[in-house]
Amino acid sequence: MPNSYLDAIEHSRVYDVAQETPLELAAKLSARLHNEVLLKREDLQPVFSFKLRGAYNKIARMSDAECAQGVICASAGNHAQGVAMSAKRRGCRAVIVMPRTTPDIKVQAVEALGGEVVLAGDSYSDASEHANTLLQEKGMHYVHPYDDPEVIAGQGTIAEEMLRQAPKDLDAVFVPVGGGGLISGIAVYLKHYSPHTRIIGVEPADSPAMYQSIKEDRRVLLKQVGIFADGVAVKQVGEHTFDLTRRYVDEIMLVDTDEICAAIKDIFDENRSIVEPAGALAVAGMKRYAQREGSRGKVFACINSGANMNFDRLRYVAERAETGEQREALFAVTIPERPGAFLQFCSILGNRVITEFNYRLSGRNEAHIFVGIGIRSKEEVQQIESELEKSDYPVCNLIDNELAKLHIRHMVGGRAPEVRNEVLYRFEFPERPGALLEFLTGMAGRWNISLFHYRNHGAAYGRVVIGMEVPESDRADFQTFLDSLAYPCTSESDNPAYRLFL
Repeated sequence: MPNSYLDAIEHSRVYDVAQETPLELAAKLSARLHNEVLLKREDLQPVFSFKLRGAYNKIARMSDAECAQGVICASAGNHAQGVAMSAKRRGCRAVIVMPRTTPDIKVQAVEALGGEVVLAGDSYSDASEHANTLLQEKGMHYVHPYDDPEVIAGQGTIAEEMLRQAPKDLDAVFVPVGGGGLISGIAVYLKHYSPHTRIIGVEPADSPAMYQSIKEDRRVLLKQVGIFADGVAVKQVGEHTFDLTRRYVDEIMLVDTDEICAAIKDIFDENRSIVEPAGALAVAGMKRYAQREGSRGKVFACINSGANMNFDRLRYVAERAETGEQREALFAVTIPERPGAFLQFCSILGNRVITEFNYRLSGRNEAHIFVGIGIRSKEEVQQIESELEKSDYPVCNLIDNELAKLHIRHMVGGRAPEVRNEVLYRFEFPERPGALLEFLTGMAGRWNISLFHYRNHGAAYGRVVIGMEVPESDRADFQTFLDSLAYPCTSESDNPAYRLFL
């Protein structure tokens, strides 16, 4: 098996359409981390993603008879563009099934490359199911986004390039992981020609399909996946990719949303390019690995896998990057409600920078404030917390509180004494017309909505927090209602930030 993959990689025809991308020194990251950090710029491909390599290698190897029947795939973006461009080059018809939540910019990009777009469902899983139905009806050939040997071989050409381009031996290579096609191709090649190089996959903590599969030694099917790094939001990895990853990859790491946002900023600071969340996973994982291992003087290569970023998402990325870079701490602090209290609070912080301060009068004895404070390290968070507690200020660390970071920082001061029996839930709604109406119709006016907050983050799914007045006697019916919804939800009724501010 390995030899057949090596041969396929070395004889791949990806360069009919793909480019050999540079392996660039990240000078600022290298200096900061005391290691030599190299960025493999797959964001510079014609479709701004590595996916073109595998798609074209698959389509280029089809016979003329197969090509005449056309190709079909399901994708939310990068694979779709790779298939459309490859099919156009080969002169065959391409039908691309995309979720209805796909941003217009990605749909238009596929259509501009000659792909016939069919919108179906709210998720990749829905689109994939519809693509399989069309596949049977039309007799076309399916181009899988990751679980296909020829696709895997196409992605493996990245490893061959890196070994030629690297100025010295690579100590570790960090690779984003979704379905596993990219890391499988890279791992097979590197383990043969550079066996000392550690191969480390990086997944979002809320989409750990490969991590869990390796841990349990079987292909795990996740019930739901995170929506931020949508390019790797896969519920189940492939059969081929699981086998190859299990055999040749040294480790799978998990990183959180804040770390991904910080990595996007790091890459921008290096070369003024803006990668998508999935494209920044490798840098986020490399930073965590270097800190964990105390690495110095090592050579690390990171795959910048794609740059199909919606401009609307940059606001959210910038908001979370400071926390991910450990430059901002968030706290809920209770201070006396009297003149001069804020001045006294600031004097305790000394010369530290206050990055955010949210407050609205809610009582005459004490005030709850939502405050952001500039920090230089994560250890400083505990130091600030200790200093405030010594001065008799009750304090709640919010740095890992998703409700606080997503919603409450924009809602401070929203207390409503008239509300009774309120429960609070965070939901993920598909970003398409009618999703909210479906939710409200399902509720059928049985419970009053007492709180609602939503911000568009430029993703396929929106994040919403909803408060509803649900008497104790209705809680069982309410739970039945929640169970009937197709939308993921999280109870936040006991969240300390909710209790303090809302």
